[in-house]
Amino acid sequence: MYQSKPYFKLVWFLFILTSSQAQYTVVLKGNIIDSNSRRLFNSNILAFPKSNNNNTRFSISNNDGAYALKLQQGETYSIEVSYLGYEKQVFEHTALKNETKDIVLVPKTNELDEVVLEYKIPIEVKDDTITYQTDAFVNGQERKLREVLKKLPGIEVDREGNVTSQGRKVTKVLVEDKVFFTGNSKLAVNNIPADAVDQVQVLDNYNKIGFLKGLQDSDDLALNIKLKEDKKKFAFGDVEVGGGATDRYIVHPNLFYYSPKTTVNFIGDLNNIGVKSFTLSDYLEFNGGFGKLMGDIRGYLSLSNDGFAQFLGNNDFTANINRFGAFNLRQSFDKKTDINSFVIVNSSDTQTEEQTLNTYNNDNAPFDENRRVTNSLGTFFVLGKFSLEHEPNRDTDLAANTFVKLTNNDNTGTIGTQSPTQDNTFNTVTELDAIDLKQNVEYSKRFSKSQTISIETTLSYQKNTPNTNWVTDQAFLSGLIPLQDADLFDVRQQKRTQTTAFDFLLKDYWVLNNFNHIYTTVGANVLLEDFTTAEEQVLGNGEINDFSNNGFGNDLDYRLSDAFLGLEYKFLTGIFTVKSGLFYHSYQWRNTQEGNRITNATSALLPELNAEAEFNTSQKLRFRYRQQLRFPRANRLMGNFLLNSFNTVLLGNPNLSNERFHSYSLSYYKFSLFRGLNLNAGIFYNKKTQTIKNTTLLAGIDQFVQYTMFNEPENSWSGNFNFSKKMGAIKLGVESRGNYNEFFQLVNDNVSKNISRSLTLTGKVETFFEKAPNLEMGYTYQPSIFTTVSFTNELTNRELFANLSYDFLEDFQLKADFRRVDYQNIAQNTQNTFDLANASLFYQKEDSPWGFEVSSTNLFNTQFKRQNSFSDFLISDQTTFIIPRIVLLKISYKL
Repeated sequence: MYQSKPYFKLVWFLFILTSSQAQYTVVLKGNIIDSNSRRLFNSNILAFPKSNNNNTRFSISNNDGAYALKLQQGETYSIEVSYLGYEKQVFEHTALKNETKDIVLVPKTNELDEVVLEYKIPIEVKDDTITYQTDAFVNGQERKLREVLKKLPGIEVDREGNVTSQGRKVTKVLVEDKVFFTGNSKLAVNNIPADAVDQVQVLDNYNKIGFLKGLQDSDDLALNIKLKEDKKKFAFGDVEVGGGATDRYIVHPNLFYYSPKTTVNFIGDLNNIGVKSFTLSDYLEFNGGFGKLMGDIRGYLSLSNDGFAQFLGNNDFTANINRFGAFNLRQSFDKKTDINSFVIVNSSDTQTEEQTLNTYNNDNAPFDENRRVTNSLGTFFVLGKFSLEHEPNRDTDLAANTFVKLTNNDNTGTIGTQSPTQDNTFNTVTELDAIDLKQNVEYSKRFSKSQTISIETTLSYQKNTPNTNWVTDQAFLSGLIPLQDADLFDVRQQKRTQTTAFDFLLKDYWVLNNFNHIYTTVGANVLLEDFTTAEEQVLGNGEINDFSNNGFGNDLDYRLSDAFLGLEYKFLTGIFTVKSGLFYHSYQWRNTQEGNRITNATSALLPELNAEAEFNTSQKLRFRYRQQLRFPRANRLMGNFLLNSFNTVLLGNPNLSNERFHSYSLSYYKFSLFRGLNLNAGIFYNKKTQTIKNTTLLAGIDQFVQYTMFNEPENSWSGNFNFSKKMGAIKLGVESRGNYNEFFQLVNDNVSKNISRSLTLTGKVETFFEKAPNLEMGYTYQPSIFTTVSFTNELTNRELFANLSYDFLEDFQLKADFRRVDYQNIAQNTQNTFDLANASLFYQKEDSPWGFEVSSTNLFNTQFKRQNSFSDFLISDQTTFIIPRIVLLKISYKL
């Protein structure tokens, strides 16, 4: 039984308390029309209160010209109605009851007479841009940009700092029309001071090259932050310093300088309270922004699998020291040329501990393994990028980007495993050195209204050298690795992957007219990869047992090239925009190892289709289809054995060919500022008709894995649904995600079909009171079912969450968040409940630069978290230990 009634009662009590403080409103509604009875959409209606006790109210007419203005009962307002090209209408209204009033606007006779704006419209909607005047929404208590954004209609910010607008994720953040650092939203919203912000612009279909907008398909949604006039040539920022018991500390400076020609930003962070300034998601987003124009043949490979990303993946620690610095310099030499550079440096020392219950779904005899893993990680990396942007005229754009990544990581840990066939403990050491260099050049030229070209080239070089050492007093992987008898088994592995790649793309945009476009694409991608591995056992007398004498060790030279030609036709008819394309690819690949060369070639016609129905600017339906071929990397083509972990040996297949995928998606989007409504829904289907599969031989927990081509189709479905509706000061929301996957597992010479199903359903309510505490509270239900021929397991997560924010006594700000998670594993008949909570109280006297804060993380001193995962034959129930309770006293100073 899920025991959470006391928490429900507490949250309900707080909700009633805040609701009782909400002011009663009445509604003035009607239509905005012109003298010809034409309905005017996106008209602005502002209500200025006569007294000083109430705030300005506003509304925007919807696509039918209707408006609804929520007013404080009993207040008298001066109401102003405006629309571009029409005379402004002003009238006085006393809000006594709900009323209906149509407003008629008259066209201006001489627009040149009105050159002075008497006020700024709180929200302005124009084409693909929504502009918010932030002063209309804030009360001066906000500290960072994230708190400003949370008060803007249609914009949401999650706990990590990811921003969504109109239900869609913001992919780029600009400040004064220039990219802020990497463009990552988290760096911006968590660090830019709130009092520097004048406007927030939401730019749909963002493209940094203006004349390519409408030609290149862009799903980018950008935020452009406009600074206040006194901050446009000004140094500003803040410094936060804190300390607590058991030698806890945090130092967090944010320093910014903006001028019309020069921008300098610095963000620093030094702490041992478990705050990670640069995470795996930041890394993936950082890399995803490089060369988006290019259809890279290696784009299907998840960056999360590279060695560097593995060190970033952990966000839960038992101890952590984080040292982070980010420096950004942008310099405009003239109106035509800009340089933009940034350097991110991070060093951390981290302790982690996990306990996992692994259920092996071996059809012959399913069994459990208990595994305990501890790690002590030292991570250091430098990321740098230098960009030159030159725009000699309105029709030409040239950009050159240089990217560098340097990594040095080390990890010392232990692995303890207990199962019916094994009880063993390993000491492990892993070291990773890596370098990644990229040079990218993009050139775009508009020759006429009908002819535009874009050229992009990228040259990249990567070198990774992960080395691993396993030490134990018991023999392991018997029959799979050639161990010699010893009191202590010391096995070492060296790996090196060196990759050079060249990518070229030329695209011609031929605009026949406003309704018909033809695009031609020519390109080539070349990948050169060297992959070497070596394993050995160090014996007690210092001698070496070289595993290469028993089929281990790889030295592989891999070459892959793709030359392609594509033709796309894009047309507009009514509300529909359709782009269909056909791409011819000629692939050649070869791998050379141990004097043997295998050469292959194939060609393919790959179709694409994008279709969009735009019912209006805030309601769209989109369908996409794409067929892709994907080719194996060198680590799957190796002809000798590879020790992959303490319980797994891999053997590649030099004869592997390409995989084939079909991807379909249908998504619907609706947004209404007028109704306070957001709706996003999508369904996605992927079909694999030819895949590379793992064939696994299980002996206890020991695994021997080979790669093979598999031609049975595999299907996966996923869907999402997000809905929110704001009613006065309360917003209701429903979010859901679902996945259904059918896939085959090849284990111990048996081929069986597995099915995994998962659902995440969240309902929440959030308040936006002006003078009362604000709450966000909700409940998440997450069942997962994994089914094989002989086994079914169900896991369920339930989560109750609440977040409180309260500005009181003018100078105080209280924040708190709470999560109760109930985890249940049906097959194992296990259940666990844990609570997580954080709280802070901040004080800053108005007009004082000094601020003081008392904060506590992990308020209940919870020891661990629980989560689960599925794989082909393995269900994992994981317990992750976390940092204990921390109480800090912080002092901040605003420049």
